[in-house]
Parts: sequence; C-alpha cells; structure tokens
Amino acid sequence: MKYELVKANENDIELLINYKLNTILEYAKDIEEVEKKKINNYVKNEIPKQLVNYKLIKIKDNIVGCVLVRDYQDGVLLDEIYLENNFRNHKIGSQIINEILTKNNIVYLWVYKDNKKAIKLYNRLGFKILEETESRYFMKFKR
Repeated sequence: MKYELVKANENDIELLINYKLNTILEYAKDIEEVEKKKINNYVKNEIPKQLVNYKLIKIKDNIVGCVLVRDYQDGVLLDEIYLENNFRNHKIGSQIINEILTKNNIVYLWVYKDNKKAIKLYNRLGFKILEETESRYFMKFKR
C-alpha cells in the first residue's frame, strides 16, 4: 500500500494525542485510574514539545497513523509508530521501520511485552533487548 509521511503541525495535536493514548492504553490495560490520569497529563504535555519530530502517515488524502522519531544518545529513538486498525497488517509499519533502519545506524525503541507481533517483527529486523521493565522491553538495533 502506497503511503507518504508528512510533517505534523499544530492542527494535528489532538489527533496525535488520541493516537498516543490509544498506543499506550491498548497494551497497558491493567492500570489504575490514577495512573491513567498521569498518562493523560504526560501525553497532553509531551506531544506539543515533540511536534517537530512527528510525521503523519497518509494514504491518498487520509491520515491513517503517525510516527515519531527523535534523536537519542548515539542514534535515534523510534518513540511511536501508530496505524489505525484497518491499516494494520498491510506491511505499512514494516516499510516505515525499514526506512528508519536504512537511514540510521542505531535505533532504539520501547515495546510492550503484550505486543507479541511487534516484538516478533523487531527481533526479525535485528533489534536486541537491552533492558526490561515489568511491562516493556527497551530494544536496540545496530547496523
């Protein structure tokens, strides 16, 4: 499926907030209300700060997701990749990640342990687990 990445702008902030919250809450299901409020506040404060690094994923004239890549230590951090449900499993995410890996020698990311499909993809692409929390892995790709 043909897509393009376009820079996000201030008009996209609410959409990006929704995408980020969907990403988090899809895999962090068993969290308490207090924690959900903290996450909401964090996301609402952080998105505008990272806006310059966000790209929207467009197919034809429709926005179907987003990707956030930012500088991190000796490489970049794939901080977020989100696709709306009906655009998943069409190799779009894999293509975007492969582009990121082609352009960068070192790529880091966090992934929820419950996101088995993503973990399988990241392992296949050569990511290695550096760190582990109760709910997530911190992974690194190095060319």
